Amino acid sequence: MNKKRIIIVSLFVFILDVISKIVVSHLMSVQKSIKIIDHFLYLTCVRNEGVAFSFLDGNRLFIIVMSLIVFCIIIYYLKHNEVTLLDSIGFGLVIGGALGNLIDRIIYGYVIDFIDVYIFGYDYPIFNIADIGVVIGVIIIFISSFMKDRKSDKNGSSSR
Repeated sequence: MNKKRIIIVSLFVFILDVISKIVVSHLMSVQKSIKIIDHFLYLTCVRNEGVAFSFLDGNRLFIIVMSLIVFCIIIYYLKHNEVTLLDSIGFGLVIGGALGNLIDRIIYGYVIDFIDVYIFGYDYPIFNIADIGVVIGVIIIFISSFMKDRKSDKNGSSSR
């Protein structure tokens, strides 16, 4: 049941990401910015050829290969381990987000980013729905892992 949930969450994030990128790319030109909440939230259409913070900018093939390797590792892990409800949501978010950005890289050679946030005067790097899925998914997986460790420690079955 939890593995089915992973697919559902992944598809939801992937579809939401694709639709948002299609809308932004059709309604906005690159580098155009629209104010949503002054001094906090803008829509700014950019093309990111790297990963987070434009790291590895211009290394398209390397990023695609590494993404595929990570997908294989995740699939292997999911096939050989029990996953909790929290795990399934976290992995679903990560897979859906990573797939959204991977498809962009394969088709366009870049990722379409558009969510532009200023926090306490800091212009945070522009991101997209896929990035939100990956970040929140990783946080959820970390929390789930921590909860399993604590439960294991309380039961005295920890291997540490």
